[in-house]
Amino acid sequence: MASGTQRRTRWERVAAIELPPGRWDRAWASLWRGDVLARVGLALGAAVLLCVAICGWSPPFAYRTGQVLPQSVAARVPFEAVDRSSTDTARDRARRQTASVYVLDPQPLDRIPSLLVAAVDEVMAADGYGDPGLQKIWGNFQAGDAPSSLSEEESLMRFEKFRVALGEFWRPDDLRRGVEAALAPFRETGLLLEKPSQGNRAVIVVYPAGHREAPREVRVADVLVVPDSPLHRGLCRELNNRDLADPAFAWIRHRLAVTPLLKLDERETFKAIEEAAAAVDDVVVNYAPGQTLALAGQPLGEDEIRLLRLEHEAAMGQRPLKAKLLRAGAVTALMLALFALAAVYLYRCERPLLAHLGRLTTMLALIVLCIVLATWSADDAWRAEVIPVLVFGQIVAIAYRQEVALVLSAVVALVLAAATGQGLSGFLLWMGVTATAVLHLGSIRTRSKLTYVGLSAGLAAILLTVGLAVLDGQPLNQNLLATAGCNGLWALAAAFLLTVLLPFVERWFDVLTDLSLLELADVSHPLLQEMVRRAPSTYNHSITVGSIAEAAAEAIGARGLLARVGAYYHDIGKMLKPGYFVENQSRDGNRHDALAPAMSTLVIISHVKDGADLARQHGLPRPIIDFIEQHHGTTLVEYFYSRAAEQCQQNPNGSEVDENLYRYPGPKPQTREAGVLMLADSVESASRALVDPAPSRIEGLVREVAERKLDDGQFDESGLTLRELRTIEDSMIKSLIANYHGRVKYPEPKSA
Repeated sequence: MASGTQRRTRWERVAAIELPPGRWDRAWASLWRGDVLARVGLALGAAVLLCVAICGWSPPFAYRTGQVLPQSVAARVPFEAVDRSSTDTARDRARRQTASVYVLDPQPLDRIPSLLVAAVDEVMAADGYGDPGLQKIWGNFQAGDAPSSLSEEESLMRFEKFRVALGEFWRPDDLRRGVEAALAPFRETGLLLEKPSQGNRAVIVVYPAGHREAPREVRVADVLVVPDSPLHRGLCRELNNRDLADPAFAWIRHRLAVTPLLKLDERETFKAIEEAAAAVDDVVVNYAPGQTLALAGQPLGEDEIRLLRLEHEAAMGQRPLKAKLLRAGAVTALMLALFALAAVYLYRCERPLLAHLGRLTTMLALIVLCIVLATWSADDAWRAEVIPVLVFGQIVAIAYRQEVALVLSAVVALVLAAATGQGLSGFLLWMGVTATAVLHLGSIRTRSKLTYVGLSAGLAAILLTVGLAVLDGQPLNQNLLATAGCNGLWALAAAFLLTVLLPFVERWFDVLTDLSLLELADVSHPLLQEMVRRAPSTYNHSITVGSIAEAAAEAIGARGLLARVGAYYHDIGKMLKPGYFVENQSRDGNRHDALAPAMSTLVIISHVKDGADLARQHGLPRPIIDFIEQHHGTTLVEYFYSRAAEQCQQNPNGSEVDENLYRYPGPKPQTREAGVLMLADSVESASRALVDPAPSRIEGLVREVAERKLDDGQFDESGLTLRELRTIEDSMIKSLIANYHGRVKYPEPKSA
């Protein structure tokens, strides 16, 4: 040891040892990273939005029509409520006391004296009671006396008295003046044949035609045309003969039935009645604290719900600001805790959703929208909150996985239970229905699948509604069965709604259902048809790779249909330069013989970019484009790399070959299906070079190709395990052996 160097003590050496940070220290340090803070900010913003949307500062109103309370409910604070029954009674009374409005047209009144004189003239001109032309005219003079009830002798007696009275009084001018004098008082009021059918039956309002601004009240008894009315008495007074006045009154009544003086103005009458009803103030009842609002054991009706809601609003209005802020903070903290628990699950099982900021934002927005719609639709008149929850759960199941859908649906159901006050029963109902739909969802290969899922969810909704209500002590009555039936219909409606939304869900989340995959797998697709025309051998290669990849993907529980459809389109870029790929080359020669290895590599690699561009141009979904870009990963174009290496060795002045120039741009396969497609594409291409495709040779080829890909790190990001990779190899060996199976050689036909 050098002189002057100070030796450390044992305690100093022990203190100098620094242990790696613990779990909580690492978690605390990670929390202050920018990307983590951005996600925490998103969660906090979503929690605040939800707190505002559900009015988290106040407890929810949890009562519903038909609900049977286990104990009576009393008022907590004094409040006022409108007595609807008394108010309606008072307003009906006001409607009955409102006078009907009539329009007066006095012109027919001016013609009545002359027409009456003319009718009397015809009666006097008749040959007698038996004159055929007299009966119709004489009937008008008896209109008020029900002539059909009179005997022939009584009718004849009245006719004779009328003729005698006319003989004594018959001077047309005198008769006209008498009738005019009797009718004169009614020029300003008119005459009415019947009492009003609505409103005040004792008084009416009359205004001259065209002068609505000058109405006047008139007693019905003064203008009613009935026996012993003012008109009748006036005729008796002016004509001074009852035998003459009675027939004249009957004739005038008949004439007024044809051309009335007063016509009901329905619009003004209705307006007056409604204004009178609206002018009546509400009858208000004051409720004191402790006063019973709803009795235990009795189903809540509309009146009880209204009282309970008014009392709830009054109680919430009297809560101090401090209590509101404390509850809002507690609700926000609860939502953040739920989001944190969901984030822990996503970090462990669905990390891409948590890592991708755009997807996380979309999911939080979807959660907020679902809870807002569910809270709005939970109104007592609808009770349709199961629709948004059910649609949300199925959307997440389609976009990600069933487990993710169940976890996030549980978060939504818990927040909704707190927002609506439905408690554990509501949470169990929504989660039970959503779980039934999500677990039955599976792959969507037919358009009727969602309908069957809706039927199963509807049945679960009916059973859960009845079962949970009975557990809560609710009676099994018609109201409960109707609520259960409505929930079943809402679940079925959610299935139909999701059927409409399915194309938009696929586009928003860049996912493909089996239904869409089956449409893409149709060989009549323009891209596939163009590939058949330009590069038929590449098309056959793609079809073969598709069948191999589908079987291998299904063997490990991946989506075989997705792998098959991805295989159909993975080489569409080759049809732009088909002659540069060996499967499409003719016997005329290889075009790469005239190119440098680096140029040939660029041509070969370009089919990936060309294929992706073609896919985008023709609107193929993102998952199919991912297959095109990832099916070669970052593998090495070995043939041209070897040629370049040989040329470098032969040229002493040549520089060393850069391996990166001979690799595909990638990315590496990001999903299990993409990894399966990469291996299926490689083994199918390599198997075509086998001279003797015996089963042992095929097995050795598949194992070798898979090992090279694994050693090159091509499966590192795909999520494939070694066990799954072995299963994939076994499946592909069986598929290739089946493709190269032997055939019986038929004898050639002998010549005659």
